[in-house]
Amino acid sequence: MKIKVDIKRAYEEAAKGDGYRVLVDRLWPRGVSKEELHYDAWCKDLAPSPALRKWFGHKVEHWDQFRDEYQTELRGKEQEQRMRQLVQDAGASHITLVYGARDTEHNHAIILAAEIERVARHMGKTPRKQG
Repeated sequence: MKIKVDIKRAYEEAAKGDGYRVLVDRLWPRGVSKEELHYDAWCKDLAPSPALRKWFGHKVEHWDQFRDEYQTELRGKEQEQRMRQLVQDAGASHITLVYGARDTEHNHAIILAAEIERVARHMGKTPRKQG
């Protein structure tokens, strides 16, 4: 299954071309009211674990290790199932992940987008039985 996954800050306006909008922060974005933020789902369980999020603290010098540890979290069975469910719920070929971090180059949504695309590519592919 081919799917396009974009990311967008919660402080940017929603656009018609965003497709299925998913808030992917564990905490609600500061300064944004629930009426202002247009989203179709809030998948806080796909955000980094609280311990990993606090350790990272948006420090660029922690980025490489954060990326590796967050990918490990996302590749667990439960998280992969959550990503498959998200792709199914979106029901389209375009998802926009919405996040609150200031840094547009070092945030968990970048990692999550790549992992969702990876999971979507493997959806529907079942191994052939040999014999």
